[in-house]
Amino acid sequence: MESPSTKFSHLQIPLENVLEATNNFDDKNVIGHGGLGKVYKGRIFRSGKWLKIAARRFNNKHKKGIEFWTEISALSSLKHENIVSLIGFCDENHEKVIINKREAKGSLEMHLSNPNLTWIQRLRISVGVARALSYTHNEEGRNYSVIHRNISTSTILLDNKFEPKLSGFEYSITHSLHRMDDVLFSEAIGTKGYMDPEILKTGGVTHKSDIYSFGIVLWEIFSGMKALDLPSIYDRFLVSLAKFENDDVFFFKDIVLPSLYHQIYNESGQTFTSTAILCVKDERVQRPDMKYIVQQLEKALELQLPYESLNVRPYSLLFSFAIIILYIN
Repeated sequence: MESPSTKFSHLQIPLENVLEATNNFDDKNVIGHGGLGKVYKGRIFRSGKWLKIAARRFNNKHKKGIEFWTEISALSSLKHENIVSLIGFCDENHEKVIINKREAKGSLEMHLSNPNLTWIQRLRISVGVARALSYTHNEEGRNYSVIHRNISTSTILLDNKFEPKLSGFEYSITHSLHRMDDVLFSEAIGTKGYMDPEILKTGGVTHKSDIYSFGIVLWEIFSGMKALDLPSIYDRFLVSLAKFENDDVFFFKDIVLPSLYHQIYNESGQTFTSTAILCVKDERVQRPDMKYIVQQLEKALELQLPYESLNVRPYSLLFSFAIIILYIN
């Protein structure tokens, strides 16, 4: 059986080049930290030009290579404008490093509360990530599906035009399209606050687990708040608060990021939030698939576009949210 290093030999980059690019893994070049290790910025010469890179150096705990080869395998086969670009990897002298194209604006997590990130930009980010997930789950002409398992605002990167690039495929699972609705038994992996609650009940994941995580991302985009860094008055938010128990509808004016409130056209906000509600349903069977989610988010974007040049206050925003309750119930 062909080894991973042989299969992906065309993507190998000598350690000497990686050290030169990152100035010997200088801490001054660290641009991110994760469970797998530090991420370094740098520049590398490939295919006749200099490229800005993000080099993830796997720590000793993860140098057995399971997550390393999983991500390389996923990114070498998945090609989409909203998925991060793999440049290559280094597997040499006990070092394991994955080299991706560096995105100028960093992660979406860094921009959640940024008042300058407009509603229309947030809609486009949402649509882009949804398209990437729809592609990974079920792309026409491909006989396998990929479950991401690690969707969060920290694994969504933004380029210089704020176009999203989905990353973090180190825990992904590839399986047959015919088994998309089957539970794939696995340990609970991912970021706390984003994980599908059904994992603990069933002992595994399906593509609907990604949809739950994406729903949490949508609520973060709408509120500007992080899933696990919320004021105490919002300790039910993102999951429980999204269930619209009792008078939860009246929380919406306070939940939406203040800078967005006067930007959101009511029907756009209604379509966006009703989709987010469906994504975080407790039972997987109640959650829609990614194709439906893409359609709804594209609709939210289309509804918003005519009002971008008008700069007028959206009318009856809270009324729209009240309509959502009737729609969902």
